[in-house]
Amino acid sequence: MTTSGWLVVGLGNPGPTYAAHRHNVGHMVVDLLADRMGARFRPHPRGRAEVVEGRLGPLPGTRVVLGKARTYMNESGGPVASLLSFYKLSADRLVVVHDELDIAPGALRLKFGGGDGGHRGIRSIRQSLGTADFYRVRVGIGRPPGRQDPADFVLSPFSSAERKELPFVLDRAADAVETLVLRGLEAAQNAYHAQRV
Repeated sequence: MTTSGWLVVGLGNPGPTYAAHRHNVGHMVVDLLADRMGARFRPHPRGRAEVVEGRLGPLPGTRVVLGKARTYMNESGGPVASLLSFYKLSADRLVVVHDELDIAPGALRLKFGGGDGGHRGIRSIRQSLGTADFYRVRVGIGRPPGRQDPADFVLSPFSSAERKELPFVLDRAADAVETLVLRGLEAAQNAYHAQRV
């Protein structure tokens, strides 16, 4: 793959125990993108990750690799760095999709660079790459109610009300990723920052 492609990584924890948790919304978004490509994730030969290779957008489309680390969230950096190296992509061709406590449920925010905001998956990626200069698609999950520990909140399933809205949230997040890689950050921000489900 040439440097004209993209790596889109969804953050989450591996295995069925965590699959429906708020912290796994990044996995959910790249799963939807894989469905749109008509492809299924498969183990990557370098290990510690699963990938889908394909194209997004109108024919001939933009080459994209979708990735999910097979490690826990706070160890995401190593697999992401390995994938970038394998596909000969620089950090500025990386899009990371992840949950965000400080954004209202159903809202999306896209940015390039910046801090990790306490998100351990983002922190691990920044440390492994030695840079923060990559794109993020942040999917709002909101703050926990009452005095619930944020760590417990992110590692719990969506509420029944949230589950009703979740397909729409995931669809918009996948659309936002497509817009970002096809038309650029500003176009994606203009299209999705003002909208909520």
